[in-house]
Amino acid sequence: MRRSSPCWTLALLLAVMPATGCLFRTRPVEDTISKAPLKESSQSGLIDVINQQAATIRSLQATVDIDTSAGGAKKGHVTDYKEIRGYVLARQPAMLHMIGLLPIVRTTAFDMVSNGDQFKLWIPPKNRFVVGRNDVKSSNADQPMENLRPQEIYDALLIRHIDSDHEIAVLENSEEILHDTKGHRVLQESYELIVIRRKGDHEGILSRKIVFSRTDLRPHRQYIYNDQGKLVTDARYAEYKEYDGVSFPSRIEIVRPQEEYDITLNVLKMEINKPLRDDQFALEQPPGAVVVNLDHPQSSAAGPPAAEANSKR
Repeated sequence: MRRSSPCWTLALLLAVMPATGCLFRTRPVEDTISKAPLKESSQSGLIDVINQQAATIRSLQATVDIDTSAGGAKKGHVTDYKEIRGYVLARQPAMLHMIGLLPIVRTTAFDMVSNGDQFKLWIPPKNRFVVGRNDVKSSNADQPMENLRPQEIYDALLIRHIDSDHEIAVLENSEEILHDTKGHRVLQESYELIVIRRKGDHEGILSRKIVFSRTDLRPHRQYIYNDQGKLVTDARYAEYKEYDGVSFPSRIEIVRPQEEYDITLNVLKMEINKPLRDDQFALEQPPGAVVVNLDHPQSSAAGPPAAEANSKR
């Protein structure tokens, strides 16, 4: 009788294996689970962490070193720009002013402001002055600096509170991938708040995901999505320090996958809740600058008269 069933084959293989040393080998399983002590929290507790920080930080001003890179799969290559010194001013509810200085000579590389609705970006090395609404997007591969938006920096820098009237937050137990001192991948348990923005009685839009490390219960990553559920910002927070009695990350990496650029801010000095004036968020159009109006791109021109420039503000 022919014995060709899978069970008979398996039984024969198991009988033969002990007699031969070349059919198998035993190897240890690499330990990839973090041994760091973990803290416990709840959905309401993590929401309180976000909302308390949002309520505490009314303004900040910081001196930073800025690392920037542009490019990726769409462009076919990545360009890393030399680290530059920068200054950041932010004030609730949505005001931001950020300046970057060229290395060595310390002249302005870029200067950008936003009031939450409109933004202005001055790029002296290109003699270009870009203006438009924050919700107007562009992806200019030839002018990567023009893809910057102050509002995107602001949203990553100061995590918005979770509005219980318009948002629902759901807690998920998850894992984040870290790396040890030798560069090996290590899994560590984390909490993830999934924030859904309400859009009608029976419809919601994925708005954000905020990842909390279980070692300190602080936000270590924030994913921000657009209305189509596409990831637009991946912000990472590291090396928390105390500034004026407030815990805040001293390293913030902001990745914009659609425009293919990322900015890393390394905080050198920071002051929190110092008074900031309205004129500290003003940016005037320089004479003779090439104006790029993203609201009306076809009408952009070099150096419009001052009266015309003022009428567009």
